[in-house]
Amino acid sequence: MQLTINEAHCEYLDCNIGRGELESIIYKFLVYNQEKTCVSHWRNDEYEDFISWFYPRLKIVIDTYRDTGASFDAYLSKYLLISSKEYQVKTITNSVTEYSAWSARVPEMYAHEEPPVYLHRNAEDTISGLIIDKKGRKNSRRILALILKCYYYISEDFAEKIAPVIGMDSRELLKMLSGIRKLRQERDDKLYEMKERLYRQFYRCIIYEKRLTIIKENTSAYNKLKKRLERARKLLEIMRYRITKIRMEATNSQVAQVIGISKGTVDASLSRLKSKWAAMSENALLN
Repeated sequence: MQLTINEAHCEYLDCNIGRGELESIIYKFLVYNQEKTCVSHWRNDEYEDFISWFYPRLKIVIDTYRDTGASFDAYLSKYLLISSKEYQVKTITNSVTEYSAWSARVPEMYAHEEPPVYLHRNAEDTISGLIIDKKGRKNSRRILALILKCYYYISEDFAEKIAPVIGMDSRELLKMLSGIRKLRQERDDKLYEMKERLYRQFYRCIIYEKRLTIIKENTSAYNKLKKRLERARKLLEIMRYRITKIRMEATNSQVAQVIGISKGTVDASLSRLKSKWAAMSENALLN
């Protein structure tokens, strides 16, 4: 004959059965008698997940029960009800977080960053045009200075591809890029940390937004979350503004240090390149 929960608990108090056996009896009752619980309206799969999550708490239920007029069965039902509400909040929060992460797209991101725009599709042809000065001479140093200055956007593959165009050994160019990155390491680490905080703040905002859609309006919880979202958005805008003010390119002094020339030479080279680029762009648009 199968013992009821109250009977099993009495047997446990009389030391006729152990804790493990009592927990097993309670667990089996919950698994096969959903219609007798406070969550009888849940789907079967949802209920099974909940019971698996609730099982480790049976030990707490057994240890904390005190006979003050209510039966152990009633105490278990009350604890089950409270736990079911906690489980639902936990499940909804996880679902909102997962939804927010998967539904985020680059065009919708607060932290959206536009990629560089190039007027010329063929990088080699563009660089070949920039190398030639007004007198028709090849001046690779100008392009080298530009490459090192824009090191943040230069990949190893691109560097190996473009090295022959400027008349350099790819290993030498990669060595120079490594040197400029070492000089900028501390600054780049700070920028990386700022971006990571920015992305976390962005996801925090979309999680708050999603949670607002599942909370009843004009309630205390809704108003608190709405204020939290407003503060989070303001902080996000401040963070975005700060990160746009950070220079990602190397300084002319650092470029000069890596190449082994004076800063004035780098200044002049980059200035001439800027003028040349403007002229090439204007001609490309006219054609």
